[in-house]
Parts: sequence; C-alpha cells; structure tokens
Amino acid sequence: MPPDATPDPYAEPIQFGQRLQLLRTRRGMSRVVLAGLLGKSPSWVKAVEGGRLQTPKLHTILRIADALRVRDLADLTGDQTMHVDLFVGPGHERLPAVRAAVDAFPLTTELQAPPTTHLQARLARAWQARHSAPNHREVIGGLLPELIRDAQLSVRQANTAAERRAAQAVLSEVYSLSQFFIAYQPDASLLWRVAERSMVAAQESEEPHAIGVAAWLAAQAHRDSGPAHYDAADAVTLETLEYLEPLLTDAPPEVLAIAGALRFEAGYTSARRGETGTAWSHWDAARKMSKELPASYYHPITSFSRAIMGAHAVTVAVELRAGGESVRQAAAADATTIPSRPRRARHRIEEARGYQLDGQPDTALATLDKAYEAAPETIRYNGYAKGIILEETESRTPGRRRRASELAIKIGILAA
Repeated sequence: MPPDATPDPYAEPIQFGQRLQLLRTRRGMSRVVLAGLLGKSPSWVKAVEGGRLQTPKLHTILRIADALRVRDLADLTGDQTMHVDLFVGPGHERLPAVRAAVDAFPLTTELQAPPTTHLQARLARAWQARHSAPNHREVIGGLLPELIRDAQLSVRQANTAAERRAAQAVLSEVYSLSQFFIAYQPDASLLWRVAERSMVAAQESEEPHAIGVAAWLAAQAHRDSGPAHYDAADAVTLETLEYLEPLLTDAPPEVLAIAGALRFEAGYTSARRGETGTAWSHWDAARKMSKELPASYYHPITSFSRAIMGAHAVTVAVELRAGGESVRQAAAADATTIPSRPRRARHRIEEARGYQLDGQPDTALATLDKAYEAAPETIRYNGYAKGIILEETESRTPGRRRRASELAIKIGILAA
C-alpha cells in the first residue's frame, strides 16, 4: 500500500489505533474534541492511535463508540466475527411494508382519496397510539402503509390550490410519523427519503407548523449522522426559527411549541459540540417559550411542553458529559409528568447515561429497567442504553454483571 493511501478498515494488519484515527477523521473530529468527550488528554488519544498504548478495555471502547457514533463495534475493533449494532436496532418485521409504501407513487384514479379531514383524524389517532403503546413501532408500522398511500392520493387528486396545500401538509406529517418508525432501523437511505419528502411537502403546503415539524426531524437526522453534519443540523434549525419567529405573536399553541422544540434542538446540537454556554442558553430560551404554552399543553409530535423541559435539561447535561449535573437535573425532573411512553423511556435512558457518567452503574441499570417497563421497543433501538448494558456485562461485581446480562437478554443483544 502506498504510504499516503487511505487504509481499508477491514484489511489486516490494521490495528485498533489506526481504526480509531480513521473513524475519527471521517467524522471530522479533532483529537482535542474526542479527548474532551472521553475525559482523556489529547496525548492519550494520540498514543492510542499511534499504537504506543494498548487497546483500551471494553468500557472505554464503548465510550469511544458513543463519542464517534460508531454504529457497529466491529468497525472500531476490527473483530468481524461479532457485530454489535449500537445505534441501529433490529429491522422491524413491518419495515418492508412501510418501505414499499414510501417507494410507491400511486398514479391510478381507481382509488378515491379520503377527505383531508379524515386523514387528519387518522393521523391524530396514530400519534396517540404511538405515545400510549409500549410496542409503538408495531402499532404505527401497521398503520403507516395505508396512511402513506392515502396521503399521496390526496395530493394527486386535489382539485384546487388550497386543497393541494392542505393535502401536502397532511402528507408531510405522515412522512414525519414514518420517520419515527424508521429511525434507528437498518435502512438509512429510507430515513433520508422520508425526511426530505416531508420537508418538500411541508414547503409546498406553506403551513408553518408542517414546516417546523419537518425541519425538527431533518435537524435530528443531520445531527445523528455525526459531527461532520452538525453545521447542517444548525442551518436547518436556525433558518426555520428565523422563518417562524415573526409569526409567533398570534400563533396557535402548536406553532409556539414547534418553535420551542426547534430552539431546544439548537441547544442539543451545541451540547454535542461541547459548547456549554451556548447549549444552556438555547435550553433557557426554550424553557421561556414553554411557559407561553398552556400548563397542560403537550405537543403531539415533539412532546414539547412545560413538563418536558426537565427531561431536556438532563439531555443537555449528559451530552456535555457532565455527570454530576446530569444527576442533579435528573433529580429535579419528574418523569411521571411525561405522558408519552416512548418519550418517558427515552428520558429514563438519558437519566441512566447521567448516572453512568457519575460513576453510579447500579442506579444506571435500575433506571434502564424503568425504561424497559415504559417502552421496550425504545430501549431495543437505543445505542446509549445498549452501550451501558454491554459495559456492565463485563463488570467485576457479580450482582451487577448478572443484572446487566438479564437486561441484555430482554432487549435482544445477548442470547438467552
């Protein structure tokens, strides 16, 4: 191999340190940033990459995978005999039917599209089902194929410009619901197709709420693609906020809520970058926006509300790798006020991350048990939860190791 050639991460004898360097540079992350995320020094990262230090132990490897958003541990370790997908869950059995519906473009006039009001009512019931069901992917995966087909037909069969805009708003929201189902499943291209189609349909609708929701989900897709895409996430978030802000004076609650959700997303991305002051500033702005909403209001898509701000504070602290602050925010947040089962499970996972950062692995595992009780499908698809569980299956404490192994079996990352 020429000295300046890019190494193949699967070719021998590429060592752990070389794989780490390759993945880090592909993510556009400096040694200084990675070191900060790991609580190590840049010289430690350099020594590992250069092979002067031995391959780290499993708990450190898992934290490197977390920081670099490595989806398959084999990409980092080089062990092709055991693949562990961290940020990709199992392909749901309903995924092929949803994919087929997304990929189809009904051109027939034999089927009559239902009225837009009928589609809106079905969508509202679908969102309610998603929030109330522990097996939420199973539920919405069964509803999506017909919803997608009917929403596509509604756009095609619209007779006036106003009808078409209303139909596009519904279609955009159907694609948004689809993105919740597809996220963290093994089909990244399908995720991007629905995210982009949602944005296009929202823009065609000229409806502020639809545009805000599509942007909210597009920003998440960019951010979850890794550090090289954080600028794209910010661009979507901040440009949409600039569009929405002049409309907020007399806006209905759903538009105020999506603007607040977008403001928090800006803070979330800043926290991923390690920008403490900016992250908390965005969170505080979102908190102030939440206070403009009715006390009992809960946005049906983003979960934005007064009640969710405690959970959002935990997320910011965890992404900043501030273990003590994460635990403090977790103590202040009230998970019981979150009506959505999958959102409550995700909050429990964020709490568990905070306890793990703070050196409280037993509490972290107990909190993950609560996440499983709230929504088993959420924890099965969450890379952070899987990372904590895998780390503790190697614990030297027998009781902790047994508890982690039992949870690993329940979520399907270890065989019974």
